[in-house]
Amino acid sequence: MEESTAPATAAFDWTQVVDFLKTQGVDLAINIVIAIAIFYVGKLVISLVVRGMRKVMQAREVDKTLETFVANLVRMALMVVVIIAAISQVGIETTSFIAIFGAAGLAVGLALQGSLSNFAAGVLIVLFRPYKVGDFIEAAGIAGAVEQVQILTTVLRTGDNKQIIVPNSQVMDSVITNYSANDTRRVDMVVGVSYDDDLDKVRKTLEELVAAEDRILEDPAVTIAVSELADNSVNFVVRPWVKTSDYWGVTFDLTEAIKKRFDKEGISFPFPQQDVHLHTVKD
Repeated sequence: MEESTAPATAAFDWTQVVDFLKTQGVDLAINIVIAIAIFYVGKLVISLVVRGMRKVMQAREVDKTLETFVANLVRMALMVVVIIAAISQVGIETTSFIAIFGAAGLAVGLALQGSLSNFAAGVLIVLFRPYKVGDFIEAAGIAGAVEQVQILTTVLRTGDNKQIIVPNSQVMDSVITNYSANDTRRVDMVVGVSYDDDLDKVRKTLEELVAAEDRILEDPAVTIAVSELADNSVNFVVRPWVKTSDYWGVTFDLTEAIKKRFDKEGISFPFPQQDVHLHTVKD
């Protein structure tokens, strides 16, 4: 019977490790310390560079949206450079690392197609500027004031003080309504009165109420007209123009003023009603 000729597993040679540490251990330790120093000093320098960029852009009155986007992009690019420099100091071949990093980046890119589309949408937002920080917009089914436009997301603050983070791709794929884009807005109101009321008196009363509101602009002129003979009321449209910042204040105050003045003038507000006729049926 022949004996097995399979080679035995070689034992780990600790002497090679000891020899390596004796000959190159000090240099390796120094390089690791230098790499750590490069990383932390690099982070500090990046913070100073980004802060300086922000100050320059603020001094030149660059749009806040563009400022935030560029600062985040520069920070990420410089961090990649610092990390590669730190790894190179340890002795790792950076060319091979960059190749591996590129292959890994391709794989990650395929896995994160949604994030890449968000990034591309963020670039489009900065370039075409459909809105900026501080604007009140409605997009992707959400309405709120724009707080930040980041690389991948847009941060909105709703009227009831909720923070909502919306992916940039969803914003760009939807209809964007920017309520702050123009300096003025038109208030669209519908006021219904009874068929028994004097329309000339109603019109005159509405004109007096509009004239008494100082926040309503003279140009463009206010539109007050009968718009519809509805089932239960004669409907007037009242369309004054105001500054965008005064929109809701004028809407609320004018609505209240109309109700109080109509009550005083005896002008009625009709409400839906239905007449029921009963007929007696004899056997």
